[in-house]
Amino acid sequence: MAITDQLIDELLQDYKDPEDLLGEGGILKELTKRLVERALEAEMTTHIGYGKHDKTASKSNNYRNGHSKKVLTGDFGQAEIKVPRDRRSEFSPKIIPKGETHFNGFDDKIISMYARGMTVREIQSHLEDIYHVEVSPTLISNVTNAVLDEVKAWQARPLDEVYPIVFFDALRGKVRDDGRIKNKSVYLALGVNLEGQKELLGLWIAENEGAKFWLNVMTELNNRGVKDIFIACVDGLKGFPEAIEAVFPQAKVQLCIVHQVRNSFKYVSFKDRKEVAADLKKIYHSATEDEGYLNLLEFAEKWDRKYPSISKSWQANWEHLRTFFGYPPEIRKVIYTTNAIESLNRSLRKISKNRGVFPSDQALLKLYYLALQNITKKWTRPIRNWKAAINRFAIEYEGRVDLS
Repeated sequence: MAITDQLIDELLQDYKDPEDLLGEGGILKELTKRLVERALEAEMTTHIGYGKHDKTASKSNNYRNGHSKKVLTGDFGQAEIKVPRDRRSEFSPKIIPKGETHFNGFDDKIISMYARGMTVREIQSHLEDIYHVEVSPTLISNVTNAVLDEVKAWQARPLDEVYPIVFFDALRGKVRDDGRIKNKSVYLALGVNLEGQKELLGLWIAENEGAKFWLNVMTELNNRGVKDIFIACVDGLKGFPEAIEAVFPQAKVQLCIVHQVRNSFKYVSFKDRKEVAADLKKIYHSATEDEGYLNLLEFAEKWDRKYPSISKSWQANWEHLRTFFGYPPEIRKVIYTTNAIESLNRSLRKISKNRGVFPSDQALLKLYYLALQNITKKWTRPIRNWKAAINRFAIEYEGRVDLS
């Protein structure tokens, strides 16, 4: 339907400033109110089969039965509208469904602000400043809670059969549980698919990060369709590699080198850090595994008298630290550290820092899910050097990857 310039001129004939258009008594608010009410009347006519004052009304088994009032909230502010009723109470409007009191893009604005880490109080203040609308905490909660069904569907969605690389990690959040404040772990699985695109596979919450829970995560991924993982990149959690291998026995596990180095520095005095870091770098920058292990032995010979725990830790974890030596530089850069998922975690921490304590697990899950939808919109390109990497995988894992 075309809106003529003549009609717009008539609407704006008394226009002097933006308040006349957008203010409390402005054209936008009045126009929205009138249009919605007319649309509701049209829906009622379709519902009962006749229009107002129609002579066929006597043949109908249902009748108009006055109006109820509803305060509608939208970009225009708040407006009271009349909602028609039928005698049988069967009328269910589509433009403003029963139980809803907000209109158009208002929900999207609330969800967008919530996803960027704004608190309920900040959202209330912002909406009042910009739209002159008082929004209750209950309304904000109801709007954001509407995404929980979306979260469930997302968490249960089918996944690809093969992910060449998957990063696993967890971050912490404070949640009120049974009247007590508890530290909960938020588990994340970040996959790289056959096209080299990053894809968040799932989001889980539990009281403690442990190998037993990670085993449940692996089982869920398997149930959702994942049959094979080439390389799983993890931090140094005890029992984690075994949990992965129990479900994906062909997967190679790569412990995060950066985590290993950080843990090594726990034992080092400040004056020795630079030299120790240089000697550790010789290990993980070696051209081959044999050269790397020889550099580890030389490190032990030099530093064991002063810091014996460092070399012992590297030797104990060597089985899962050495995986990346079997790959060329373009793949090593991707798998030798969990930086990809730690970058994701930093973004989530930044968004959640204003929250302090979450009232429930659902509140924590809701915020992280909405935040992740914003973050993952930027994942539009394959990871760097992916063509070379996937061609290497195709040769090494012949029969496990189909590039056709």
